[in-house]
This record gives sequence, structure tokens and C-alpha cells, in this order.
Amino acid sequence: MPQISRFFGIIISMFFSEHQPPHFHATYNEFNAEISINDLNIIIGNLPPRVLGLVMEWAAIHKNELMDNWNLAQNHKGLKKIEPLV
Repeated sequence: MPQISRFFGIIISMFFSEHQPPHFHATYNEFNAEISINDLNIIIGNLPPRVLGLVMEWAAIHKNELMDNWNLAQNHKGLKKIEPLV
């Protein structure tokens, strides 16, 4: 699973040929969540509240880049790194 960003111990990644809807994976320690790119809702999993807030803030800023990467992943093309939250 290609890692596209990392910040504050949170790993953001995306699989190739993944199921709909467009989404990304956020991992923090033992916590994992799939998050929809379109509406930024958790599809499955959970994250601690503070971590979820950071992920949502980051995703709102980079929504277009996430969708671009989703399209690349669906076409088995290399994903682009996205700037971390600072």
C-alpha cells in the first residue's frame, strides 16, 4: 500500500485498484480507518478523536490531490506524495 503522506505519526496511504467510493487509509499506532475523499466521512475503522481531527484538517486541504491520486491508483500509475500537515 503506497504511502502518500506522513505527519505526527499518522500514515496516509492508498491501495491500487481499490473498491468504491474513492477513499484513503489513515493509520495511527493500532488504529486504522478508511476515509471517503468526497465527504470526508469514515467508511470503516476508527481513529482517536485528536488524530481524526488532524486527518480531516489535512484531507480538507488536499482533497483535490487525494482525488488525483485515487484516479492514478485506479489506473495502476504511480502515486504522488502529498505535503504533510505542519
